[in-house]
Amino acid sequence: MKSEHVKNTAISTLVGATLVVGVITIAPGWDDKGPRPTPGAVGRAMSAVGTGTPASLLDLSALIEDRERWVRAHPRDEESWAVLGSAYVERGSRTADPAYYTQAQDALQRSVDVLPGEKGNVDALVGLAALANARHDFAKARTLGESAAKQKPRRWGTYPVLIDAYSGLGDYKAVGKAMDKLAKLHQGGQTLGRMAEVYRERGWREDAAAKAYDAVGSAESDAEKAAALHLLGDLSWERGEPEEAIEQYDSALKLAPDHHPSLASRGRALAALGRTDEAFRDYQSALDHAPLPEYALEAGELYQSLGLDGDAASQYARLRKWAERAGIDGVNEELVLGLFEADHGDDLDAAVRRLQAEWDRGHRSMYVADALGWALFRAGNAEDALPHAKTATDQGMRSALFAYHRGEIERALDLPGPARRHLGEALRINPYFSPLLAPEARDALDELGEPPPGGPEDLLGYDPEEMEAEAEADSASPSPSPSGSDSGAASADAEASPPPDSRPSEVASENEEASEPSDGRSPDAARATQSAPEENQSEESAEPSVSPTPSRESE
Repeated sequence: MKSEHVKNTAISTLVGATLVVGVITIAPGWDDKGPRPTPGAVGRAMSAVGTGTPASLLDLSALIEDRERWVRAHPRDEESWAVLGSAYVERGSRTADPAYYTQAQDALQRSVDVLPGEKGNVDALVGLAALANARHDFAKARTLGESAAKQKPRRWGTYPVLIDAYSGLGDYKAVGKAMDKLAKLHQGGQTLGRMAEVYRERGWREDAAAKAYDAVGSAESDAEKAAALHLLGDLSWERGEPEEAIEQYDSALKLAPDHHPSLASRGRALAALGRTDEAFRDYQSALDHAPLPEYALEAGELYQSLGLDGDAASQYARLRKWAERAGIDGVNEELVLGLFEADHGDDLDAAVRRLQAEWDRGHRSMYVADALGWALFRAGNAEDALPHAKTATDQGMRSALFAYHRGEIERALDLPGPARRHLGEALRINPYFSPLLAPEARDALDELGEPPPGGPEDLLGYDPEEMEAEAEADSASPSPSPSGSDSGAASADAEASPPPDSRPSEVASENEEASEPSDGRSPDAARATQSAPEENQSEESAEPSVSPTPSRESE
């Protein structure tokens, strides 16, 4: 879908009420002031709060009611205020009701009024950081999260919040470092799921799928398992495998029927298979559970692809209304609005201004880079668009939408070779990536046609037959002396360069990271497979680092 990267940008919110760790990860020391967990829904939710495991909506509601009752009688209990505020954040994310964010702000502020964050109220700081992420204020989330991590660096629940913040800012090096810290501090389904998502954004699809499967097996609740299954479904969808994706979404919805990310994602996959009636039912169900602008955009584009322009217009009107409503409660929906305006709005310059403002405020994720590049292209400025498109594609994630956008921009700049390559790549990654744009990608490829004749000369920049003739002529000539030969220069170069094994470790690490395999594995996993003796090939390789590979030009 056109909103593929809106979904991905918000994945920590969409999946994230169930997959994100750190929204409610208050350490279990709160029972010094608050009551001990009781049996039933409140007890289960309290246990989830203490361990970072997601609670069901029913249990979460029970916990909120319990904490509301408690703080009325104990207004100076800063830990219970922090728990209540963090619970409101999660409920707002799960239901897409931004009014809960205002309640969360009030409760968390009450907590820091009793005990300021800089004096040790880390629970409130993490809750406020999660709230900032939910509102898409990633710079504020980073500041709050880093303050919490500085005070309690071994509090593992802080690092998922930081990962969200760094990702929203496009600081993928910091994402990798935060993920490494989380992996060292905590093992379990939540960490495995988070690792899978980070690997996915690196383009390490096999590693991402392996971690997501591990997360399913390690899940301790239905909600946690549903989140991991949803991620597996998304990985299948992004590989262009809608049938397999539907199986994963079905499994997730059996465990959590109200899991709206799985409903919307299943609708997307069903539409790819031509099962549009079922797709619309799933979209409507997702919108009933969570009126998110990105769901309305996807549903509208599906209607539009079928020629149902009136129904599409209704969905687009809902998108604007919900984005405006979210803004009242402090939620920044500029990305989805910019994407909508770039493809469906009347004022393309407005889309550019909106997305340029996002970029200027430091929101420089691959998703914003792609959206800004596309808006610039749609507004007639392909030359300025291309650097942003390259920024999006060069991060490593295998995105059909990113590749399509870049290909169209290159086609407008009369770069037929790169355009042909990226348009073809989009359809190879996922031929169903958008009901509107996938057909346009195929049409664009047809218009470009086949590469010009000449084959190797055009592709390599030289004629192999001429090279062969030159080689034969060289073999008939006297061999040059070592002092004046090219081979002598090569020998000098070889002597001046240390052998590979003698490189400084940091240089070796940098070069190895840049050599990312093309099969979806992380560089470390690929090297472990290549270097292991045959008899040890079946053994599990060492854990790959999640530190990002250097950005590189794909041409």
